[in-house]
Amino acid sequence: MKKDIEIPVSKDVYVALIREWNDEFLSKDWNAYIINNRTTPIEMALIVSKGYDDKVKTSTMRHAIGVVAAKSYEKIELVQEDVLRLNNEFYVTYYADNKLFERKFIFEKHSVNEANTVTIPIIEKDGIFAK
Repeated sequence: MKKDIEIPVSKDVYVALIREWNDEFLSKDWNAYIINNRTTPIEMALIVSKGYDDKVKTSTMRHAIGVVAAKSYEKIELVQEDVLRLNNEFYVTYYADNKLFERKFIFEKHSVNEANTVTIPIIEKDGIFAK
């Protein structure tokens, strides 16, 4: 029955954008990271990302990260400046404690800029958390 179905709530896992120097392109770029602030690792992390608004939609990107250790982070992807004018969605699914968790993280259009940055824990760099 429906009342017997437990839907676990994702806690202490975040997505953040951090502006970093890129030696290859000699520019500052926004990079997306998954942050595990849990005391246990998360496994089989799958991230599906896309940008969209009323008129434009980007390609859907899929990323698989095997394990994100406890109190750790992993880079997901480079986010191009052109895409920041759109809503950016990161749909994260992972296993922890023998349960499947999922959560949608969104960066609203035009919200990603250096004026909105805060210090991101664990990474210890300035960035922006997704809602």
